[in-house]
Amino acid sequence: MPRSESAARVSARMTPPTDKTAKFRRGRTRAGLGLFATVPFARGSRVIEYTGEFITPDEADRRGGRYLFQVDERRVIDAKGRENLARYINHACRPNCEARQVGRRIFIFARRAIAPGEELTYHYGKVYFRAFIAPHGCRCASCMPPVIPPRPATRPPPPPPPVPRAAGNGRPAATPRGGRTR
Repeated sequence: MPRSESAARVSARMTPPTDKTAKFRRGRTRAGLGLFATVPFARGSRVIEYTGEFITPDEADRRGGRYLFQVDERRVIDAKGRENLARYINHACRPNCEARQVGRRIFIFARRAIAPGEELTYHYGKVYFRAFIAPHGCRCASCMPPVIPPRPATRPPPPPPPVPRAAGNGRPAATPRGGRTR
């Protein structure tokens, strides 16, 4: 297939969404904040672009941070700004997405069908995993046991009914066979 035809097919699949915030929601996960789908994504479809400021690797080392994505030997994307929703995608050892480079841009694609409400995840790579995740233990869903919700609190049993007392002496009153006091 000629290169221009292939590029046209890729760009046709990568048309930007009209309202990207309607496709996602941020929410709490075991690892902190995560990004969740609010619409279904088909296998192989483009989910979101990883955006941010392009900086050099030396500048990335100077700044530090966790939202850095190396594009090539000369460019790193710093996604420290909260407007980049892709920065909220967490690591997983068995991810449902993958990062792909197209030119100087990084896109996140669905590795399988993703249902609404499902957290978006991709593998951050061996270098990042060894440096930042492995020392503290991976907290992705495939590495952690499932969270079992706590049992609802049960009420203590009610106290037994009071024993009828005879007037004056503090001893239990005698009851006839019918169980009633006089």
